[in-house]
Amino acid sequence: MILHELISYETLRLIWWLLIGVLLIGFAVTDGFDLGTGMLLPFAGKTDLERRIIINSIGPVWEGNQVWLILGGGAVFAAWPQLYAVSFSGFYLAMFVILVALILRPVAFKFRSKREDASWRARWDIALFIGGFVPALIFGVAIGNVLQGVPFRFSDDMHIFYEGSFFGLLNPFALLAGLVSVAMLVMHGATWLQVKTEGIVAERARTFGSVAAIVTVVLYAAAGVALWTMVDGYRITSAISVAGPSNPMFKTAEVAAGAWFLNYAAHPWTWSAPVLGLAAPLLALLFLRLRRAVPALLASALGIAAIILSVGASMFPFILPSSLDPRASLTVWDSSSSHMTLFIMLVVTTIFIPLIVAYTSWVYKVLWGKVDGQAISDGKGHAY
Repeated sequence: MILHELISYETLRLIWWLLIGVLLIGFAVTDGFDLGTGMLLPFAGKTDLERRIIINSIGPVWEGNQVWLILGGGAVFAAWPQLYAVSFSGFYLAMFVILVALILRPVAFKFRSKREDASWRARWDIALFIGGFVPALIFGVAIGNVLQGVPFRFSDDMHIFYEGSFFGLLNPFALLAGLVSVAMLVMHGATWLQVKTEGIVAERARTFGSVAAIVTVVLYAAAGVALWTMVDGYRITSAISVAGPSNPMFKTAEVAAGAWFLNYAAHPWTWSAPVLGLAAPLLALLFLRLRRAVPALLASALGIAAIILSVGASMFPFILPSSLDPRASLTVWDSSSSHMTLFIMLVVTTIFIPLIVAYTSWVYKVLWGKVDGQAISDGKGHAY
């Protein structure tokens, strides 16, 4: 027996669909509080020392947290090449904007404290806010557009044609999804500041985090209602081979009202994802009011994971539906790499992801504790 045949093609495709979800959740939960903290910087910190406390709360970990984004991009490239081709060409300008915003963050971290001038530091603080707000918004906008279908098609020789525009991505439902993303990451950043800071900074973060938790629940519920009443889903209308060749054009599909809720009807246990998406932010709110920092952070992380999982539960087996030609929609079963490629990548992932998790856990353990404002004032013990 050839080694890669130890795991069936169908199972490998399903595993890699789940792994992409894990990587997305890993990025949202870890780098999410970095982005949220950046968005809170101008509001939770009023003086230069307070803002330096906020910056130093994420200073030791933000670079490592971005590993999840790099892993996600690499996994999409290797495991789902057609998804990579369509999304990175169709969302090119949006991704360029995200890249510029993410580049602003390390530059701002490094240069902000190089000069004592207040206006110099204020400009870099704005850059840190932009570096948090823009990726949070656009990632959510991207999810909103995926749920509506992306305007791409395949030619007869399988060349990809994308017929959308950057401003076409900024439609009402997508912007609503973007605001859900912003609100939940502000909540997450606030819970992180509860863990890492104290005094007036922690109190302001608690206030903003409480508001963000409520806004997250309201906007997420509104997005669910809009998805049910205003956004048509997609469903497969032909037989599909779960272990067949990766050619989306071998199936037929159609747009149908309420189709994104068919999985919930067929598998009632999947309702746990949206229910947790509503309940966990409220739990984070409760812990914030009770000043229970670590439980608030964990509840916030659970809410983020549940919201992302609810999107996956709604869309399965679709990965990227096409609004121009539903038949061209990419699914778990017809857009992956080969059987052997998925198996080799799974072996590599099985080795390296535990190493990454172990190293990250060790870093958090070593750097655990409150940021010391006095040490920052004295110029000792902190990087920024």
